[in-house]
Amino acid sequence: MIKHTFSILNGIGEKIERRLWSEGILSWEAFLDTPYIDGFSHHKKAYYDSQLIGFLKALEVSDKEYFSLSLRRREHWRLYDVWKGDVLCLDIETNGFMPQNGGYVTMVGLYDGRKWRALVRGENLTVENLKREIDGYKVLITFYGTVFDVPFLCRSFRGLRFNMPHYDICYAAKRLGIKGGLKSIEKLFGIKRDESVDGMDGYDAVRLWYEYRKGSKEAFELLLRYNREDTVNLYRLAELVYKRLRESTGIERYLQPSG
Repeated sequence: MIKHTFSILNGIGEKIERRLWSEGILSWEAFLDTPYIDGFSHHKKAYYDSQLIGFLKALEVSDKEYFSLSLRRREHWRLYDVWKGDVLCLDIETNGFMPQNGGYVTMVGLYDGRKWRALVRGENLTVENLKREIDGYKVLITFYGTVFDVPFLCRSFRGLRFNMPHYDICYAAKRLGIKGGLKSIEKLFGIKRDESVDGMDGYDAVRLWYEYRKGSKEAFELLLRYNREDTVNLYRLAELVYKRLRESTGIERYLQPSG
């Protein structure tokens, strides 16, 4: 999707983007190969050409930080399909308080489509391990993580940075007119949870943490299972929401062969 995208250029919105598609300019390369485009001055066309050349170079070398800094956050989802083999789903659990009020991270769940793992406070949850886990992935996937998970982690672990595009499914779904929490959106898309954690929420995760700290191994296993469902389901939702977002742009209509 990203190489069909022109709305990432300054001054181009989705209306102009669709006009370009209708005129057969369907990719960055096609834009660069077209000497004159109606409605763009020579100066403006040269400016856009330079931007697109920068994007093409960054894409060729998988420069995730370049895209993270250059693209508006609401457009980060457009990189999902080209880097879907290097995405990292992340979900945190906390003790129920914000960092400024004594809050801390109890668990960080991570899933890349192949393996789920958890970093747990008091065991393996350190800034070094977080950096090691995050490094190498090109797109971060969360639910409401731009507001909660990422800021919470960065306040809690000095020096931690997320220098990659961030596909936040909460806000991506809102662009489709889909509102609600992770669990309700999962149900909308037909995603079912393990019966043992179905119906649980963040408050239950806090309660389970304190029960675990009092010695309950059963509570810890349930907390792990709860976080795993949250994190793994992000991966499934990312694909489903991406497909709908792509369809909503109208690009498929222009890519279909005529006749």
